[in-house]
Amino acid sequence: MTERFAIYFAPAATSNLWERAATWLGRDASDGTLFDGPVAGIDRDRLLNLTQSANRYGFHATLKAPMALVDGASEADLRAALAEFAPRHRPLDLGRLKLASLQGFLALMVDGDNESLQDFAAHVVEDFDPLRAPMSVRDRSARAGKGLSERQIELLDAYGYPYVFEEFRFHMTLTDRLEEADARDIATAAATWFGPVLEEPVLLDRLSLFHEQEAGKPFRRIGDFKLGEAA
Repeated sequence: MTERFAIYFAPAATSNLWERAATWLGRDASDGTLFDGPVAGIDRDRLLNLTQSANRYGFHATLKAPMALVDGASEADLRAALAEFAPRHRPLDLGRLKLASLQGFLALMVDGDNESLQDFAAHVVEDFDPLRAPMSVRDRSARAGKGLSERQIELLDAYGYPYVFEEFRFHMTLTDRLEEADARDIATAAATWFGPVLEEPVLLDRLSLFHEQEAGKPFRRIGDFKLGEAA
């Protein structure tokens, strides 16, 4: 099966935010550690059931969505492109993140507009697109059938993902889509669990390379490329 790579922002794997998020999701995507036990009063089995997709993808904010590499390109080529890109861009202050519902998904989001962030995200989408293999007809059909707008379908066809450029919303997903019966409990638990780290401003200081070895497998964090620093 085809492997995929994604270019995300993820905080340092030693940071309080990463450690809390990994514990919440039940898996640390950087080393594969699994976590047991309740979190902020929520039973682990219940939490795992409500975070299945978020657990598989790992804690992150999407910049370049998961993609197969174009024929002839390799992981080494992608790493080389990241190593060339990262020093040309400065870290971005995201300020304090806030808990919010994004179409039913609980996520950490930036508070207010951030033009520098939107511009940076657009650069990531465009600069790495030459390494992206075209979507299969099946994948395109599945994605396009999810109620996308005409503009989102245009972006899907052009870049393999509908939520780019003006459609981009920085978010770090903490759950799958929640039903009303779960939304309040889980939001309250998340506010308790993440409260201490939400007092700390977040610096987008790196691009993180994630890897899906084959379809349906958990994504692993396999590399970090610090912004503003030469390799």
